[in-house]
Parts: sequence; structure tokens; C-alpha cells
Amino acid sequence: MTLPAPAVSADRSFWAVILIGWLSLAAPSLWDFIFGQWSGYSQGHELLLLSVAAWLLWRQWPQVQALPDQAASGLAMVSLGLGLMGYAFGRTQEFIRIEMLSLWWTSLSLLLVCKGRAALRQTWFVWLFALFMIPIPFSVVLMLTAPLKEAVSAVATWTLSAVGYPVGRMGVVITVGQYQLLVAEACAGLHSMFILEAMGLLYSHLLNHQSWWRNGLLAACAIPVSFAANVVRVMILVMVTYHFGDAVGQGFVHNFAGLVLFVVALALMGTVDTVLGVVLPRRHRH
Repeated sequence: MTLPAPAVSADRSFWAVILIGWLSLAAPSLWDFIFGQWSGYSQGHELLLLSVAAWLLWRQWPQVQALPDQAASGLAMVSLGLGLMGYAFGRTQEFIRIEMLSLWWTSLSLLLVCKGRAALRQTWFVWLFALFMIPIPFSVVLMLTAPLKEAVSAVATWTLSAVGYPVGRMGVVITVGQYQLLVAEACAGLHSMFILEAMGLLYSHLLNHQSWWRNGLLAACAIPVSFAANVVRVMILVMVTYHFGDAVGQGFVHNFAGLVLFVVALALMGTVDTVLGVVLPRRHRH
């Protein structure tokens, strides 16, 4: 009755060795990126994304383990080798984006080596979601951030003006009463849109509607939802500054508005999902 125990123990030992080997690479890189010398590249949400990605993988791990073991293909070994070489190059030459991207590639290559392409098909969303941890190149940030801040500032100013607030705008500087507020990148830029898009995709994935139409539209709506949530955040900061002064607006409330950003985004995603459930034809709902 106890004969199967050694096999289970060996299987656990094998994955324990894989995990320890992966941590020996990932732990120093993630520490340097989130808390260490590269923390300036971090936007503060990477630890949250890493935790969610790890939970998603843990959630699907029984299905992955149930897949039959198979000999590693030559393509899988080449993929793993390329990932390790890229990681070594990025780590030693201090290219953080190459290091992080190679760590991501090495991670999925390890799964490919151990369980084959079926495991990647089973866990595809985990790897897509984990990509949101990799820092965006500055050239992309600079190219896209300015239009985003302009658009968020314009919509927020127009909305507040429509309800009677004495607001004006010049570029990304909003004037309200005697105060001026600069709509910074952290308030309405690409990085906040990036994390909200990740959360929107996660929401769509966890609901797992049987309709591809509904899932696809819900994922696509994450972009305008992210934009709308940023507009709400800026509006809150403007109104708080107008009623309670600049010190309150730039103090605790500024950080609290960041939490409001995610609450608003989640509420909007739920609303969009409800509307899609009503307006889509019945054959696309399930």
C-alpha cells in the first residue's frame, strides 16, 4: 500500500531542485530590480504582479503535473540555452531589460523542457501576465506618455468645468481656483495604464466566460477603462486641492487616490462585463 510513496517523493524532489535552481537566478535579479540598484526602473507594482503570476501558476499546477513527462526536445533545450545566455549577458553587462526578459524566457523554457508544449498551452496566460513586469523602454515611455497626460488632463478639465468648477488647463498643468497642479506621469501616464491593463486582462481571465467574443471585448475594454480610471484619479486630486488646499491634495490623499484608481478600474470592468452580458446575442454569452 506504501509503494507509490517513493515516486511521489522523487517527483517532488525533482521540482524542488528546479525551483531552487530558478530561485538562484531570479532572487538576485528581482531583488535588484524591485529594491536594489535598479529600483529606479521599478514602478512599485512589480511585486504585486509577481505574486499574482505565482498564484496563477500555483492554481494551474495540478493540471501541469498531470501532463505526461516526455524527453526534452532539441528546440526546448536550445530555447533554454538561449535564455540562460541572455540572462548571463544582461546580468554581467547590467542591462536590466535584457536580464528580466531573459529570466522570463528561461522560466517558460524550463517548463517547456520538463513538460513540453502542452504545459505552455495550459499556462499561456501566466507568461503573458508576467510580461507586464518587464520595464518599458524609455523611448516608448517618452513617445506615449505626453499624449496620454494631455488627453487625461483635457478630459478631466472639461468634466470638472462642466459641473461648475473654476478650472483651466495649459498643456498638462491644471489651474483650479488659486492652485496649479501638474499632471505627472505617475498620475496619468503609460505605467499606470500598463498596470491597469494587466489587471483588466486578469479580470477577464479569471471570469473565464465561455464566449470568446465576451472575453475578447472585455480584454479590449481594459484600455479605455484604464484611461477613464486615470481621469477619475486626476479629478479627485483637483477637487480635493480646491476644497482642502494643496498640502492635503499632495499629501496622503495623493497616495490614497492611487488606491482609488484600482477600485474605480475594477468597478468599471465589472460594469462593462455586465453590459456585455446584456447586449451580446444569447449565442455569444456562454
